[in-house]
Amino acid sequence: MTTTPTLTWDAASARRIDRQFLAAPAPDGTPVADVVAAMRGAHAQVLSAAELSAGLRGSATTRADVRAALWEDRSLVKTYGPRGTVHLLPTHELPLWCAALSAVPRGSNGLPRGARLTEEQEEQVVAAIGESLDGACLTMDELHEAVMARTGPWAGELVMPAFQGMWPRWRQVLHRAGWAGSLCFGPNRGRKVTYTRPPGTDGVRGVADTGGDEALRGFVHRYLHAYGPATPAHFARWLAAPADWATELFARLAADGGIEEVGFEGARGWWVAAGDTEFPQAPAGRGLRLLPYFDAYVIAAQPRERLFPGAAYRRALAGGQAGNHPVLLADGVVAGVWHQRRGGRRTRITVEPLGRLTARQTRELGEQVERVGEVMETTAELVVGPVSVGPHA
Repeated sequence: MTTTPTLTWDAASARRIDRQFLAAPAPDGTPVADVVAAMRGAHAQVLSAAELSAGLRGSATTRADVRAALWEDRSLVKTYGPRGTVHLLPTHELPLWCAALSAVPRGSNGLPRGARLTEEQEEQVVAAIGESLDGACLTMDELHEAVMARTGPWAGELVMPAFQGMWPRWRQVLHRAGWAGSLCFGPNRGRKVTYTRPPGTDGVRGVADTGGDEALRGFVHRYLHAYGPATPAHFARWLAAPADWATELFARLAADGGIEEVGFEGARGWWVAAGDTEFPQAPAGRGLRLLPYFDAYVIAAQPRERLFPGAAYRRALAGGQAGNHPVLLADGVVAGVWHQRRGGRRTRITVEPLGRLTARQTRELGEQVERVGEVMETTAELVVGPVSVGPHA
């Protein structure tokens, strides 16, 4: 009879932090793309936050290095990732991401029935986007004209509520075009965002040739390697996928021997990749870290009430949603919030700890603030005190 391993929060937290390059920075010479791969993508709705997430995990990485990986050697790609949000992803893993994300069942469409695209229209728009961006780098207005020329007037009808008006119908599948490998972000043209085809991909055809089930298997393994143990519900939340679908997926993988169950803090139903059951016996990653908005570790590590203990749950979460506040991490748990305000070549970083800092922690905080300045190529000044701005400010 097999004995189910039983894990503690300290052991799980220590392994996650180590694999995230938060216990110690990635060795010198580690490509930025490998760091982002270990994170399972860097949230990049605000690109400077993604640059900081990746940069802080290296010993000497700066935002210039992240930008070079993104726009020069193209080892990173900025596209739509988990939850349909903008991420930096490693280019060499893009086929896996595209195949897996395309295989995730979609939730309900919140638009009125008359505003939605039919399945046939969705496929037509995604194909039109890929054709339009083949060898091109287009602004949204230019892409709109190109898509319209390849589809019809129905695609351009203004039916999607937007920030200051309405968007055309075809834009409701922009993220699907990213998942199909037909679209990614290009370098800005002045203040305008551009879109292009990801490097080294064949768009829709390349994704169609990759089996969704096999991609999902590899996808779950990578997720559990970085953030396990985890439950199917946690995986579903990370992807914004249906919970019952995730439960069925984990059951299939367990039946095939691809994942195995472990006990966690006295509970069952937590999973790791098969054979990946070694965890540190002593806590690792002790010390302070500053993590920016929507850092991958803050979003994915579970259970959230252990990551945000006590006052941190009230102060650092916005309605229970992680990522809206940059956080101070102490010994693997959230212990404060922070905010940066840049002026020219200097940045003032205000840190609000939720408890008294020891002399050692105060020194570490100063070092972390200095490192943030190095990554962002500015001179950083530390202020310890209340953070007065709201979430995502």
